[in-house]
Amino acid sequence: PVTKLGRLVKNQKINQLEDIYLFSLPIKESEIIDYFLQGDELKDEVMKIMPVQKQTSAGQRTRFKAFVAVGDSKGHVGLGVKCAKEVATAIRAAITLAKLSLIPIRRGYWGGKLGDPHTVPCKVTGKCGSVRMRLIPAPRGTGVVAAGAPKKLLQMAGVDDVYSQATGSTRTMGNFLKACYFALAKTYGFLSPELWQDRKFPKSPYQEHW
Repeated sequence: PVTKLGRLVKNQKINQLEDIYLFSLPIKESEIIDYFLQGDELKDEVMKIMPVQKQTSAGQRTRFKAFVAVGDSKGHVGLGVKCAKEVATAIRAAITLAKLSLIPIRRGYWGGKLGDPHTVPCKVTGKCGSVRMRLIPAPRGTGVVAAGAPKKLLQMAGVDDVYSQATGSTRTMGNFLKACYFALAKTYGFLSPELWQDRKFPKSPYQEHW
């Protein structure tokens, strides 16, 4: 471990990922994620690999851009984008970046609060470039009603039922995925009435173990 957070995790001063997210501590080492989500919990999937070109004096220089999503289907999802000369290098680096950008997803109910949360808690919108992605809560059994790419991202996040609506240039896969990722990130930004009561916040791990 190189960072203070990494050392705290190694010494078992921080016991769960949620403690890190509660204080918005930046995660700089992907091994921290591997430590908390061990084994086969974290799945990764390459969403798209596209060649990108740069015009130089000697001609065109082609590199490969990889979009990779990671998730544990239990409320955590991340998206990584990396450009490299070789496909394998791009994918490897994109997986690391996706782990570093892992965010918690709040899930909720449509109607009655029976069983586990299965959909998004409220309507949320994410935007990237010209693409707007709107996620709308859906009743149990609906499934994920979305296009191919965001559907995988939503399933990796552990959202079982959701309606979606997308506008803009959705064929731009990168922006489409990012818009969906930003929409999911907003689920914890909305305070529903059951979260209105005063809370006693514990001390940040940095203040506690300095």
